[in-house]
Amino acid sequence: MSQCCCGEKVRDEKLEKLQEVFKKYKNKKGALIPVLQEAQDIYGYLPEEVLKKIALELKVPLSKVYGVVTFYAQFHLKPRGRNIIRVCLGTACHVRGGAKIFEKLQEELQVEDGETTEDLKFTLESVACIGACGLAPVIMVNDDTHGRLTPDRIPEILAQYK
Repeated sequence: MSQCCCGEKVRDEKLEKLQEVFKKYKNKKGALIPVLQEAQDIYGYLPEEVLKKIALELKVPLSKVYGVVTFYAQFHLKPRGRNIIRVCLGTACHVRGGAKIFEKLQEELQVEDGETTEDLKFTLESVACIGACGLAPVIMVNDDTHGRLTPDRIPEILAQYK
């Protein structure tokens, strides 16, 4: 519970869920990564105050928590978009114009690699390979694969996710 400006108690559902995660992993060895995963599922990313709570609850140094979070690509320290766009820049996609697809996405979304749009609708990421070389150039939006792309198709694809 937290207090709002009018003095009423406000339920913090995310914090309550995080407390349940702490209970679930209390006194368990090797709990750091699963706790981080579940905390990220709750918050969508790992805010600094959550990392501090995790360090306190698990009785591990904050530096160790940060070390794990920054080592593994699955963890994110900044809010991410509702839609994650992965652009393949592997060999097959590169040869068939993957860079032009990536440039068009950057232009349309007004973000760079690894960034999230201000409205939190999209996060843009380049990847080494999606594994759909026969469809090159390819992007994935969440779990949807879009292949044999040309830059002019990008606005139509983005419109599906707004």
